[in-house]
Amino acid sequence: MDLAIDIVIGMMLAATPLLYAALGELVVERSGVLNLGVEGMMVVGAIAGFAVTADSGSHALGLLSAAVAGMAMALIFGVMTQLLLANQVATGLALTIFGLGLSALLGQGYTGYSVPPLPKLDVTHLSNLPLIGPLLFSHEIMFYLSIVLTGAVAWFLTQTRAGMILRAVGENHDAAHAIGFPVIRIRLAAIAFGGAMAGLGGAYLSIGLAPLWSEGMTAGRGWIALAIVVFASWRPGRAMLGAYLFGGVTIAQLHIQGAGVDIPSQYLSMLPYVATIVVLVLISGGPARKALRAPGSLGRTFHASA
Repeated sequence: MDLAIDIVIGMMLAATPLLYAALGELVVERSGVLNLGVEGMMVVGAIAGFAVTADSGSHALGLLSAAVAGMAMALIFGVMTQLLLANQVATGLALTIFGLGLSALLGQGYTGYSVPPLPKLDVTHLSNLPLIGPLLFSHEIMFYLSIVLTGAVAWFLTQTRAGMILRAVGENHDAAHAIGFPVIRIRLAAIAFGGAMAGLGGAYLSIGLAPLWSEGMTAGRGWIALAIVVFASWRPGRAMLGAYLFGGVTIAQLHIQGAGVDIPSQYLSMLPYVATIVVLVLISGGPARKALRAPGSLGRTFHASA
């Protein structure tokens, strides 16, 4: 029973950075923009959050710095694609390469250091309940915030005027522009939000999940977050389900290694990424693809003619 609880808790924690990044990218893509730079924004957020936490001793400042760093990276992408009309795919890939290099440079002085992990919320009496206590009432605030943000994003996209305008821009930016909506400003705001969320996801890795810095510590999680958005059909609730699914695969391979199963560790480490490829292949053709209902203007360049 204790092992099962540990596995479920590990799955929940492993899913949290994926959920932050996926929610941010989901909003970006619902606005009609495809940003493949999630990995770069996450890793820059990871080093920014770790460095500020290490130097200031404040987790709050570290998380804020990570969000600002991710937002700054995202706005580089936004300016290039929305104002200078650069290709979104190429710019996103370049952003990831830039982010990985920049984080390696900034992190040179922090390699081998550690910081106190994010404090856990210890709810009096509730955290001591058998089974339910450790599962629901003994996590960091970032875990609970990720769940709140999932509901908030779903509410924003479906129940608010601003969310409906954002979705309209993503479906047909020419029609949205024709009736007076500021397409570029809306998309820049969505891109900035996506960057902040990716930065927070990266910071959770470096000061929450494993409170230390190592180069390239995001280890492809940004790409998994991109796959989760497609898997979720651009719906926040499904994105949370996808994050927990991929988090479970990540934890499963660690426990299989720990159990001493006679399988090379390299094959086990491949499991989360193989699962990502399999999911993308399964949903890329036939009825599954028609059911995805991707935003109509996703990845298309917008140029205001008047």
